[in-house]
Amino acid sequence: MKPLGARPGPSFSVRPGKGGSARKRQLLAERCKLAASEMPKAKASTSEESPGHSALLVEEGICVMVLGSGQKLTFRGKCVVTCLYGSVEVLGLTINSNETPYELFSPKTHSPLTIVGLKQKKNSKTRKEICLEARLLLRGYLSLDCRRAVMKMFKSSSSILLLERLEDATSSFILSHPDYAKIFWTEPKRKRSSKMEDAVLHSIGIQSCNPEAGVSMSQDAVSAAQQLVHACLEEDNGCPIILVCGPNNVGKSTFNRYLINQLLSRIPCVDYLDCDLGQTEFTPPGCISLLNIDEPVLGPPYTHQRTPNKMVYFGETSCEQDMERFMESVKYVITCYKRDQPLIINTMGWIKGFGLLLLIDLIHLLSPSHVVQISAKDGYIMEPLTPEFVKNTAGFVTKGWSQARCKRRGLDFSDEEDQDYMDGFHFRPSAGHQLIPIESDFERAGDTEVMLCHKWILRDMAMLGYISKLQQQFDPEQVIPLNSLLPYEVPFNAVALRVIHSDVAPSHIMYSANASWVGLCHILDDIRSQDSGPVILTQTPICDCLGFGIVRGVNIARKVYHILTPVPPETLPQVNCLLIGSISIPHSIFKHQPGIKGDIPYVTSEYDFTIYGSGKMKLNKPLKRREHL
Repeated sequence: MKPLGARPGPSFSVRPGKGGSARKRQLLAERCKLAASEMPKAKASTSEESPGHSALLVEEGICVMVLGSGQKLTFRGKCVVTCLYGSVEVLGLTINSNETPYELFSPKTHSPLTIVGLKQKKNSKTRKEICLEARLLLRGYLSLDCRRAVMKMFKSSSSILLLERLEDATSSFILSHPDYAKIFWTEPKRKRSSKMEDAVLHSIGIQSCNPEAGVSMSQDAVSAAQQLVHACLEEDNGCPIILVCGPNNVGKSTFNRYLINQLLSRIPCVDYLDCDLGQTEFTPPGCISLLNIDEPVLGPPYTHQRTPNKMVYFGETSCEQDMERFMESVKYVITCYKRDQPLIINTMGWIKGFGLLLLIDLIHLLSPSHVVQISAKDGYIMEPLTPEFVKNTAGFVTKGWSQARCKRRGLDFSDEEDQDYMDGFHFRPSAGHQLIPIESDFERAGDTEVMLCHKWILRDMAMLGYISKLQQQFDPEQVIPLNSLLPYEVPFNAVALRVIHSDVAPSHIMYSANASWVGLCHILDDIRSQDSGPVILTQTPICDCLGFGIVRGVNIARKVYHILTPVPPETLPQVNCLLIGSISIPHSIFKHQPGIKGDIPYVTSEYDFTIYGSGKMKLNKPLKRREHL
């Protein structure tokens, strides 16, 4: 098989590594001093509709905003925010003065972010002393003329922000694909506005929106987050383990981000176990992962892809066809949790039928101290997951506590198959969890038909966000097409190959591998063979996934795979297994191949689907129903 569009590259084990150099930000003080001569031209604008909410253009791409206590800036776009004086809150994160700048992402695929000015703590200082303190803090960032203009808008209860245009490799790569070119796009209002503020904000790449359209947290959610933060600070019964559950589109991900940001405002880090295969937060889809989070979450998943402490590639966006392997994978990943940080557990929106049984299994296995159960008003009514209900209810692979007691007393005998289910999942009752119910009150909560963006689009964008790591060694404003990057060459006999979701004949295995999204994994077995042919696994291993790659070509003559991956070169020698799942490369990558003349590699308008092996044969494994169903 001749690889289409592939170029030869070095092997995993021999390619010299180039450290990806992160973009170095210049000091804000130096940047503003360069604009000092322009400051007499700067004009301030104050919105009559929003008193205390003012913007001042420093230079193209940089502005200063004065935000009164309780005032809101809801916006679309992306920017870097630095609090120069006072404090503000963004999605649960409190940003104080003299802190590091934060990157905010507010695309059209999600509800817009809101920056809220916080009320300043009462002190005995006079207004004159407060103004003097603010001037001193601004001196290191702004020129004299700019400081004077800002202080004319300043009140003792105000916060002062520096907003800058954000150019980063991740969003630049995603925006380079025509399908997603306008997710951060802002446009000046057509009607001539009396507010100069709109033009000032547009110059840094954001656009103000109606505050009512921003991310909203119900009072129940805010109170629940405060209660959980208090529990994490007190640690009366050790580090809390917080499991968040509920149906689709009720705000589980938003609540998790809000809670993470609330915690990071007070503690250094928090652990995160992601059990949602379809809508993962920090990894590409189809993964079960455990991460240590020490930076705030201020954007959608495709803007903050991170390297987990431990990860298993499940290979599908749903576990419905192989629930046993799903639970085994969760068990494998959770062994890495050291119980020295609070743990937040994200779960699937599948809460009916077998989905509820798996949720009960997770509670049995992970023994959370708190269960946050989110529901939608007038939506599906889920059984309250009280400690008593969970304790006495059997899951898919675990029995209820009363059943387990009967079995130990010899009153209940299960067959060998049922014992296989129970192997490794013996229910150890904990002291019980605290149930925290939350009712979402945002418009159309629980209605999956009115989501801002389809799930498969968000999955594709998460994969693009991961692949964008290949661009981080270049200029953030320069996007290098994937078909111009040099791939690794991996010998057939250096890695084992397994197709997870389908039965594929060995003679067709390379057709499955070519142009595929693969998990780069490490298995303990020695897979090297004497001949140079491919090594094919007959069972799907539960093993460490070290990252992901794209098989951009298969050279049958030279017996090598051509693989593009952002996994660091020092990690690649550990990779000895490639797992192929049902998750495919985003179509935008195939369609967007710059510089190609004639037929685009891997893209065709005519194809004969009658060819044996051209279609996927889904394995519908029979669900083993339990006696209580």
